[in-house]
Order: sequence, then structure tokens, then C-alpha cells
Amino acid sequence: MEVDYSKITVVGFDADDTLWVNETYFREAEEKFAKLLEGYETMNTIDQELFKMEINNLELYGYGVKGFMLSMVESALKLSNNRVSQATIEEILNLGKEMLRQPVELLDGVREVLRKLSGNYRLIVLTKGDLLDQERKLEKSGLSEFFHHVEVLSDKKEENYIHLLNHLQIDVNEFLMIGNSLKSDVLPLVEIGAQAVHVPFHTTWQHEQVKINDEDYNYLKINTLSDILAYLK
Repeated sequence: MEVDYSKITVVGFDADDTLWVNETYFREAEEKFAKLLEGYETMNTIDQELFKMEINNLELYGYGVKGFMLSMVESALKLSNNRVSQATIEEILNLGKEMLRQPVELLDGVREVLRKLSGNYRLIVLTKGDLLDQERKLEKSGLSEFFHHVEVLSDKKEENYIHLLNHLQIDVNEFLMIGNSLKSDVLPLVEIGAQAVHVPFHTTWQHEQVKINDEDYNYLKINTLSDILAYLK
């Protein structure tokens, strides 16, 4: 695909599963959660109930580990008809705390890409999730020096991007967003007239999965973050 990034002055990066590993820890926690409750329901039913609970709670809790923890507790109570033990509830809370203590594992090539681009572009982070947790991960990542601005958004819809770009006085024609989610990092940007790059992660949360006709949207898809260096100098 031919792209023209000659007008780009600001490059935005998603954080989770674009800069560092994240979704893998959720999948591992889901498996452990299902094993804790396998005496009440099948693994498939447990997975489905937890997902439904997460979606129902998004408006209240938002994205991130803490909301996920609360949804696990609520799902356990519902699946067990309030018979789940206090010890099991404690184990569920510990699953969440374990996720919050995970080391920050950078994806391949991230530091080199940021180092090379930071000299020619204004780099910012635009991510969803819990503010405290995202600040912790950014600090542990050692990547803070490359970014002019970090924004933790409640959601990543068109209106969220428009508001933020206006607030930061960034011309939509000069902005490029890079992320692993078509739903959150690519399609909303294309809709508002910005440029976007999709760099898939090997696993994607159900809520972020969309099916589209690629011919209807103008965006670049790359295999790894390092591939962007062939398009941005």
C-alpha cells in the first residue's frame, strides 16, 4: 500500500499490546479464574459469563485490571449462586494483584523505533485503561523520555480523538496513530480524517475484534512496529 506521511508531525502510540505485552496476562488470569470456578460451571460458560460481566460493567468501571477484578468477583458470585467461598474470592483478588505486579515486557523493536522517530516527530501516548496502572507501566517501561504527552482515555471513539487533538492543538492532517486494535486505534482515526497504522498483536480481546472490508478503509497494516521505519524517517 502506498501512503503519504509527508505532512505528519505528530505520531500517537497505543500502549497495551503496541508498546508492551498486556492482553496475554488477561488471558492467563481468565484461565486461572475458570479453574477456580470449575466446580460450578463449564469452562466455556465461565468464560462467556465473565466477558458479559466485563461488557456490562465497562460504563461503571472503565477499562483495566481493577475493573476486570471486580467483574471476576461479581461473576464468581453469580455463577456460584453466592456460594463461592471467601477463600476463593481472596484468590480472585490475588489474580488481579498479580497482574498489577507483572513486569513491563516491551515488544520487539519498540525502543529503537521511538528513539529514531523522536528526533523528527512529536510522540504521544494515547491509551485506555486505569490511570494509576498505565502510569506505573510507563514508568517501568523506561520509555517516558520519548513522549511529549501521555493521555489515558476513558474510551477511544471518534469524539474522544477529536476532543484530544483539539485540546493539544494538533491538526488532524498532521496526525498518525499506531496501534494493535482496529476498533480503537485505526477506524476512529480514519473516520475523522487522520492517518492510522495497524500493527496486530497475536491475541485480541473479544470486545476489540471487528470484521471489516479493508477496501472501505484507508490505513496501513504492518507486521511489527519496526516496519514503520520504512514509512517514517
